[in-house]
Amino acid sequence: MTPKNELLFCALGGSGEIGMNVNLYGTQGKWVMVDMGVTFADHAYPGIDLVLPDLAFIEERRDDLVGIVITHGHEDHIGALPYLAEDLGVPLYCTPFTAGLIRGKLDEERIADRVQIKVMKPRAPFKVGPFGFEFVPMAHSIPEANALIIDTPHGRVFHTGDWKLDSAPVIGSPATGEQLAAIGEKGIDFLVCDSTNTFNAEASGSEAEVRLGLSQTVAKAKGRVLVTTFASNAARLHTLGEVAKETGRKLCVAGRSLDRIIRVAQATGYLKGLPDTIDAETAMRLPRDKVLIVATGGQGEARAALSRVAEGSHPIKLDAGDTVIFSSKQIPGNEVAIGRIQNILAGRGVEMVTEKQAHVHVSGHPGRPELAALYGWMKPEVLIPVHGEMRHLMEQARFALSQGVPRALVQTNGDIVRLAPGAPQKVGNAAIGRLVLDGDVILPADGTTINERRRLGLHGMIAVAVAVGRDGRLAGNPQVRVQGVPVEEDREPFVADAEEAASEAARKNARNLDRMREDIRLAVRRVATRWTGKKPVVDVLIVEV
Repeated sequence: MTPKNELLFCALGGSGEIGMNVNLYGTQGKWVMVDMGVTFADHAYPGIDLVLPDLAFIEERRDDLVGIVITHGHEDHIGALPYLAEDLGVPLYCTPFTAGLIRGKLDEERIADRVQIKVMKPRAPFKVGPFGFEFVPMAHSIPEANALIIDTPHGRVFHTGDWKLDSAPVIGSPATGEQLAAIGEKGIDFLVCDSTNTFNAEASGSEAEVRLGLSQTVAKAKGRVLVTTFASNAARLHTLGEVAKETGRKLCVAGRSLDRIIRVAQATGYLKGLPDTIDAETAMRLPRDKVLIVATGGQGEARAALSRVAEGSHPIKLDAGDTVIFSSKQIPGNEVAIGRIQNILAGRGVEMVTEKQAHVHVSGHPGRPELAALYGWMKPEVLIPVHGEMRHLMEQARFALSQGVPRALVQTNGDIVRLAPGAPQKVGNAAIGRLVLDGDVILPADGTTINERRRLGLHGMIAVAVAVGRDGRLAGNPQVRVQGVPVEEDREPFVADAEEAASEAARKNARNLDRMREDIRLAVRRVATRWTGKKPVVDVLIVEV
């Protein structure tokens, strides 16, 4: 599908899910992409950390793609760039802080010289093919989060990216209500808007409010204090630096991603007042009430600093009487992983504080009062909810209509929507899907490798090795090895039974090796099912000797 004299919108990720944001706008024969994020794998993808969007739809039309515009530097908006951007062969457009994060990722993949980054200033209009763009600074939990004004021959779009309202921002200068209203006065036809917190009846709150809650909580603590937060939340890092000063504690940072954020932030003019940090070894030598540690891992990530601290494999040690503050929201799906870490810490007598016990976190996404304010300032003709599961998208659509927005259109990943001319409507489908990063290899998320791994995890595996002579007859007894099959103490008699079944099956089809292989596979699996009720993967190797 090539955009004609019209304005098209299509999400390849992030609509119908939270994470992996990829949006396309099309007009006058060209497409432009907004963001290219990842999501994080769960138990459905064994052995996988990152899930990437399948960009086959736009890869097949890469000659029509004019650029990729990035709203901000969170992983669900930039995480796929190191793996997929080079193949698209178009420039990236972003602001300085986001550019610094992207460069670091491209450097790690050794492709920094093969992906062009164009660094743009906020509020300075620029052109990308037939599209006019302008970055509009918004408050969020990372520096330089931006909404986008997108000018096209068929209408004007305000694409919010991730945002909130903050009357007392700690970092940066987000657009004020007056400035946003001025944008709306010039005319906004389509509002493409973050739906994450659409069920929240209250506004997200200001980062400045968190400082008091954190300061009071740290001041009460008797021993070491570890605060875990999202590494990208530079405003929270600034707040914790101030809290460390106020409470007479030295600041220690634990986690490579935190180091990277601080480095990029300071290089682009942020966190200039952050106190000098100390390393873990120095922190452990200080009196327990003289150190404040900031660590990654508040979502239960197994390899992050907090998990290693809890398990005792990190240079930072916590004991009874120390305190861990979870200064972040618990992301749905991470409850078990977070609970595991909290249980380990609790067993050591470590005290824990979450946003349920004290005001130690505010969200970076808008609640209903903020959404209503934006609708009033922008006065859009049409709302397109994005950045949410279907329940979030539908709820924001209902809420917008109740607030006087004339029309709302709910779409999901793969829907190609014609925004203009005429009434917005779905006009087609784009191929969508998921890829996974498995080690250094990108694979289909539901392809052969992952499906095999799922079967192995569910049922286990039995390997059978059979030697046959030139006449096709058995040359010795079959050998059976078992992995992940629940036989435990009965392993030896089970293996003997399986080997006997393999021998009998092999004798029935001498000279026909393909038939022999299949008969052995079925015979051994029947033995496994009789013993365990499971149907393991059976791999048969026939060696001619």
